[in-house]
Amino acid sequence: SSDQHAVKNIDLKIKGGSTAALVGHSGAGKSTIFNLLPRFYDPQIGKILIDDQNIGEVSLQSLRKNISLVSQDITLFDDTVISNIAYANLNASQAEIMEAAKLAAAEDFINNLPNKLDTIIGENGVKLSGGQKQRLSIARAFVKKSRILLLDEVTSSLDKMTSKTIKKSISELS
Repeated sequence: SSDQHAVKNIDLKIKGGSTAALVGHSGAGKSTIFNLLPRFYDPQIGKILIDDQNIGEVSLQSLRKNISLVSQDITLFDDTVISNIAYANLNASQAEIMEAAKLAAAEDFINNLPNKLDTIIGENGVKLSGGQKQRLSIARAFVKKSRILLLDEVTSSLDKMTSKTIKKSISELS
């Protein structure tokens, strides 16, 4: 166990309905903060409040139902495109899934796949490019329709045009 803290002495207040950005050099703790919010880790000192509720005192299910996290580390399953997007909302209709794909700039590449939404993408999306995986992850977040959307370097593996399209979609959704 190390005496080093990933982050310390952080006091953030982000108003509901707003957009906030964490900016800092690599290793500054941005991803750590993002991972604290859905309680992948619990703070050793202090507390995190959302809507004046200590997230350490609410159920993980309730907390995570209200948060979508799109990170650099994308988890995809050896299943179809539609199943990978719908994973975030198993009650989503095919129309809602395609709308999320469109907002995530994934519609064109999905329509060019051999079986479109029914294409098996392989374990961790091995049959897709980094940008395609990122767009599926973003579509998954959009179809979830959660109140809190956390984007951790979400456009890092996307070209400028796709990045611009997704940023516009995020702005419209918020």
